[in-house]
Amino acid sequence: MDVTVDELAGIVDLFGGLTRTELERALSEAAFREDGGSVDEAALEDTLEDALTSFALIRYEGSDVLDGDADDTALFVAGPTAFPSVPTAAEDLPHILDIEPRSRRLDRDVLGDQAHDRFARDAANAIDADDDDRIDDLLDVSYDLEAWAPVDLTPERERLDAALEAE
Repeated sequence: MDVTVDELAGIVDLFGGLTRTELERALSEAAFREDGGSVDEAALEDTLEDALTSFALIRYEGSDVLDGDADDTALFVAGPTAFPSVPTAAEDLPHILDIEPRSRRLDRDVLGDQAHDRFARDAANAIDADDDDRIDDLLDVSYDLEAWAPVDLTPERERLDAALEAE
């Protein structure tokens, strides 16, 4: 089973957030329900990286919502650029998997701070690499991120704009 970035976000959004282990379990269950198949691990890695890079998924580091799984230290949550869609084979996952919904337990301020930090690092890397395409992408993401979380990305946006104008 191959999934898109938005399908990953949709599965994660069903629960309000999933650890890496839980996400893999959910995808395995959905793949089995879909056609008796399994998850393509390499494709999952690529899609997960694309989801994080595009801010369709955000990594939330908050022990307040983790249920004591020592192997997982973060949750993936649907991010500001996601258009979550749930694959048909995954619609019943909340009834199948024993995972309590977490959306009400997420600290939006902490989540926003973590997304802001990630954005600032990505912006600095794009500017250092003189990557105009990534800079343009991040400018677009900045508005979505500000609408999604209680953050102000004006300083980062000004640096990104300045980097484009310096060309």
